[in-house]
Amino acid sequence: MEKYLEDFIYHLAMERGLAENTLVSYRTDLTGYILFCRKQGLASLAEADRDTVLSYLYKLQMDGRSPATISRQLAALRSFYRYTVREGRLQADPTGELDSPKSPQKLPRVLTVEEVDLLLGQPEISESTGIRDKAMLEVLYATGIRVSELVSLNLEQAHIKNGFIRCFGKGGKERLVPLGDVAARFLQEYLARGRSKLIRPEGAQALFVNQHGRRLTRQGFWKIIKKYARKAMITKEITPHTLRHSFATHLLENGADIRSVQEMLGHADISTTQIYTHLTRNKLKEIYNRSHPRA
Repeated sequence: MEKYLEDFIYHLAMERGLAENTLVSYRTDLTGYILFCRKQGLASLAEADRDTVLSYLYKLQMDGRSPATISRQLAALRSFYRYTVREGRLQADPTGELDSPKSPQKLPRVLTVEEVDLLLGQPEISESTGIRDKAMLEVLYATGIRVSELVSLNLEQAHIKNGFIRCFGKGGKERLVPLGDVAARFLQEYLARGRSKLIRPEGAQALFVNQHGRRLTRQGFWKIIKKYARKAMITKEITPHTLRHSFATHLLENGADIRSVQEMLGHADISTTQIYTHLTRNKLKEIYNRSHPRA
C-alpha cells in the first residue's frame, strides 16, 4: 500500500506539478486511509472494497470531522484509486459508485424480520439447487459472514454437529461463528441430498457448488438472491451484503452486545460495527414516535 502511495505522490508532483502543501495534504489523507485498512486486517489494496471506503468515511464522521474534510478525503481517495487502476495495479475502483460526499452517511439497507422470513422461504427445497439455495440463505443470515466468505467455504469448515462454521475473513483472519439450529438443519439436508447430485471432481473441496459442479462464485450468489427477492416481491434494493447487514441489526435490536456482534462479523475495528447501532437507534425513535402519546 505504501509503495502505491509513494508512486501516486510522485505522479502528482512530477506529472501534474502540484504544490508542496497540496502533496502534503494528499499524503496525510491517504496515510490515514492506509492505516485504517491495516487495522481492518487488510494486507493489500486489492482486499479493500466499497464497504471499506464507506466504513472509513463513516469513522471520520464519527470522529467529528467536518463535511468539508470528509469531502476532501473522498476526493483524495478517488484520485488515488483512479491512478492505481489506470496503472494496472488494481482491477476495480471501490470509489467509482460513490456519487457524492453524502454517500458515506447512508446507512446499510436492511430487511425486516418478516422480509427475511419471506426471502428465506422462497427456494423450492425438493430440488437439489433449491435445497442448496435454502442452505446458503439460512447460513448467511444465521452467521452474518460475507458472501465472499460463504462461497469460499470448504466442506471441512462446516462443523454442523458442533454448531459452528470456521471461516477466513479479510487478511486471512480465522474466526468461528455460531451456526444456529435452523441453518444447521438445512445445511445437513443440502449435504445429504443436494450437493451429492451437483458435485463434480473440480469442485470436490467446495461446500457450495453451482449446477456445473464447480465452486459457486460471488456473482452467482448475487443472481440467486436477486431472483428470490423478485419472487418474494421485496422492493428494497438487495445487495450481496443485505443479509449480513440484517443479521447485525436484528442481533443488536434484540439485545446482543456490540462486542459479540463485532467478533461474529469479523470487524477488526469496532467503529465499523457501530454503524449498526445507529440503525437500531433510528428504529427506537420510530417506535417512540409511533407509540408515545406526546411524541
